[in-house]
Amino acid sequence: MQQEIKSNPINKQIKNRQWRTAKAAGVIAFIAGLAVFLPFQSWSGLQGNYAITLVALFLFLSSVVVAFIFRSRGRKMDKLISGEEIIISWILDDETKKAYVNHLFISEKGKNNGLFIVIALFMVLFFGLFIIFIEEGRWMMFLFFLVITAFIALFAFGMPYYYRFRNNRGDGYVIIGRKYAYVNGFFHNWDFPLSGLKEVKVIQKPFYGILLRYYYYDRTLRNEELLTIPANRNIDLNELIDKLKT
Repeated sequence: MQQEIKSNPINKQIKNRQWRTAKAAGVIAFIAGLAVFLPFQSWSGLQGNYAITLVALFLFLSSVVVAFIFRSRGRKMDKLISGEEIIISWILDDETKKAYVNHLFISEKGKNNGLFIVIALFMVLFFGLFIIFIEEGRWMMFLFFLVITAFIALFAFGMPYYYRFRNNRGDGYVIIGRKYAYVNGFFHNWDFPLSGLKEVKVIQKPFYGILLRYYYYDRTLRNEELLTIPANRNIDLNELIDKLKT
């Protein structure tokens, strides 16, 4: 199977967008790094505005982290695209892709609704105490509460529709490697230190495919990610699972 799959042209048609994100983050980091020093220069017209330094410093550090993360992901995806790490690949048919997109939309929508309810209750309690017991600035605090709630609601209820739009426009390609997976435009990897596969099996619902669960460690200790990867009915997934387990 390995030699047959390596000649498959699917991997050659995929664009590695990880590098584009890494380069954009690098440009932002460069600009933010320059902005850090502007409040200290008389010619800048911003002398003494040290709040700009704090914001620019935060943006600089965040952009550097993002650049390094996506640079690493770009290198890993280059290996997958080259065929070096590929075990198997296929193109989703229209019916399978539709079932996959709908499943992700329903799951994301339900998760976001639950998360919004929890956050909204916490905010009502937090801001409510200020509004009730502190008279000074009460209306400003109430306005602040409405703005933050509206922003969180827009994010919570809007993102599932955004991802459904992106998934519908996805290329439909699925490429599985020993420690990487590319599914309909999204890249996943489980090759971190102290990481690995916990579970992989064939599933029949909500669509035919594989369930892949991997673990990794970070500052919050052990974490797990669950992937449901769709496959066409003519794909034999048992051999794939055997290779992933070895």
